[in-house]
Amino acid sequence: MRRLGLPPASVAKDHSLPLTLGDVMCASCFPWLLECGRGGFSLRSPMKEHDVPSRIQLRDVSDDDLPTFFEHQLDQVATRMAAFTAKDPADRDAFAAHWARIRGDDTITIRTILFEGRVAGHIAKFERCGDPEVTYWIGREFWGKGIAAEALAVFLVEVKVRPLYARAAKDNVASIRVLEKRGFMVCGQDRDFANARGEEIEEVVLKLV
Repeated sequence: MRRLGLPPASVAKDHSLPLTLGDVMCASCFPWLLECGRGGFSLRSPMKEHDVPSRIQLRDVSDDDLPTFFEHQLDQVATRMAAFTAKDPADRDAFAAHWARIRGDDTITIRTILFEGRVAGHIAKFERCGDPEVTYWIGREFWGKGIAAEALAVFLVEVKVRPLYARAAKDNVASIRVLEKRGFMVCGQDRDFANARGEEIEEVVLKLV
């Protein structure tokens, strides 16, 4: 999916906010108990039908997280899957300026994703043309562990605004599956230029009500 902090979902079409769902990283009210401690959020059990382990925690982004985020966006496999990324993922100055801007924007809710205490990625809600949109990025070493779906579930407990939108490259089946698992439904399609692929591609627009 697309831009934010690095790649999933951004305001304008500059793709400065990466939106990566699925494991690349880009439900209304979940009947789960929210536990808050030390500035972070996690789900606590027991839960029945949709059991989300407490191995996932979200907290505010710290300066110490940024080097890890920068390394994530240098991964060519991940950026190609995300498709809509920064023009030059290796540009540290642009990366620093981008994160300073989004961390200082009160309209953006952004959290670091912790997996068993380790920084695994980030997730955020921002506005595109007045519509709230979710985006996230998971480091490739953490793929295949269900982290994106679990982090999204926790985030949706904190961010209650509805409708909430999301976008993913049409061929990013894993990302679309993660979103649909959390209640998002496909509501349209679009075409946009994907920096990571050097061409215009199709993307799917999803909506959570």
